[in-house]
Amino acid sequence: MGIHWLGGIMIRCYDDFAAKLLEAGFSMGGSNDGIYSVLDWSWDVPPPDGSPIRWHTGDPETDPWEWRMRVLNERDDVAYAKLFFKKSGYITKDWYPYFLAVRRRGIAFEDAYADGTISHFAKRIYDEVSAYDSLPAHDIKRLARFTKEDKSGFDRALTELQMKMYITLCGSQQKISQKGEEYSWPSNVFCTTERFFGGDMFEKAAGINAEDAKAGIKEQVLKLNPSAQEKNILKFISGK
Repeated sequence: MGIHWLGGIMIRCYDDFAAKLLEAGFSMGGSNDGIYSVLDWSWDVPPPDGSPIRWHTGDPETDPWEWRMRVLNERDDVAYAKLFFKKSGYITKDWYPYFLAVRRRGIAFEDAYADGTISHFAKRIYDEVSAYDSLPAHDIKRLARFTKEDKSGFDRALTELQMKMYITLCGSQQKISQKGEEYSWPSNVFCTTERFFGGDMFEKAAGINAEDAKAGIKEQVLKLNPSAQEKNILKFISGK
């Protein structure tokens, strides 16, 4: 434990979390998975003694579940998506081009699909997301004509696109029935990474050698967690 501290002060609210995240550069969304998390405990693990933080209370100041959307709604320098080990995580704007340099290597989506490194389900999703500024997941399913039987394939493809950094989360949207009534849980909203961060981000990534990017990320991981294992670090960086 201990990495939930900021300058010797326990993280007690959203602002503490955001400050620590910007300092770290990236973080797992829950427990650290052998790498690093700003909050080194997940929703099913009791928080440290004295901490006011509690998962799933709905309090925007002390509920980390709420912080996921707050960083997307209130900041323009943090991305949140399924980025590491097919799980959620954060990357700040300063570190995003390094991960892009490794994960995408300047390869456009259509070229990756032509090379066979993108699945057909992922292409169906990407085609719809890229045609709009943003789309909630339930609209992606409808527009791309995914059926109930396609659910597992849809979920895998959605994760694939996030891990390969072609799309990213950009908010949430409440589902509305035909009667105009809200129902169910809010739906995650996605956009392309180009729309999220803009062209400058990709120019920066193009100027970074992939091997240099790997080395830089690895160095930062070891600063955050000196006991991180080589194999785990490489998987964390590459998104494999």
